[in-house]
Amino acid sequence: MFKFIARRLLETIPVLFIIITGSFFLMHAAPGGPFDAERRVTPEIQRNLEAHYGLNQPLHKQYTDYLARLIFHGDLGPSFKYANRTVNELIAESLPVSLQLGLWGILIAVVIGVSAGIIASLRPNTATDYIPMTLSMAGVCLPTFVLGPLLVLVFAMRLRWFNPSGWDEPSDYVLPSLTLGIYYAAYLARLTRGGMLEILSQDYIRTARAKGASETRVVLRHALRGGLLPVVSFLGPALAGIISGSFVVETIFQIPGLGRYFVTAAFNRDYTMVLGTVIFFAVLIIVFNLLVDVVQVWLNPRLRFD
Repeated sequence: MFKFIARRLLETIPVLFIIITGSFFLMHAAPGGPFDAERRVTPEIQRNLEAHYGLNQPLHKQYTDYLARLIFHGDLGPSFKYANRTVNELIAESLPVSLQLGLWGILIAVVIGVSAGIIASLRPNTATDYIPMTLSMAGVCLPTFVLGPLLVLVFAMRLRWFNPSGWDEPSDYVLPSLTLGIYYAAYLARLTRGGMLEILSQDYIRTARAKGASETRVVLRHALRGGLLPVVSFLGPALAGIISGSFVVETIFQIPGLGRYFVTAAFNRDYTMVLGTVIFFAVLIIVFNLLVDVVQVWLNPRLRFD
């Protein structure tokens, strides 16, 4: 396992290098600058601002300086939008909220999706199969930027069960987490159904039933471990998608997470903030995919770390 993890981590170095390089030059190639939206200033002040943040240097010099600070000091640079704040500080401040939202979202997705998929697989081509699969297809067709306002309209504006925005009390977690989790629960339900149907048709499942094992034992003890392999494979990118997809949900529900900074940074050409969030989520994706690979080997003894 150690060799496997070490090799995968070494393989990520060129990937991160490409991501950082591409993001850096794409951001600087976009029209406008970080100070264009500010009130008009004199040319002298404009030059002083650019000199302070190093924007008066040639582009290749800015790139090498940024890369050196990142590699040797882990410094993501100062924010152009938030004076006297660094990108590291802003990410550390807002990350717990985004992670909390993401964890609640993935918990809802796994509980609803896996449960619906198992129920559908036990009686294929019946009402208990058609109903959850129809609902899962509807969930796939409803993106978060549509589902979120619908939940706010029904449960916040009409029924007044929850607040339409904020992240101050536990009841505020419900609508954003449902918005984030239902979309992925639909995919997990279909993957679970497909995986379980394949496993339930195997010979060792028929043998377990012939020996008198209860249906609950057959499903939980024998079938579930193999049936969840497609789900585990999907969870790597799904976890990253849920965390990064929270940008939209955080904007809809006015949640003070990392998504708020990313969206405002994109509009304000806050180069360092955009680069910092892109790098951070790239690392998250790599870590999640590595964890998924390890869990897959644990679930399926036929796989090996080599």
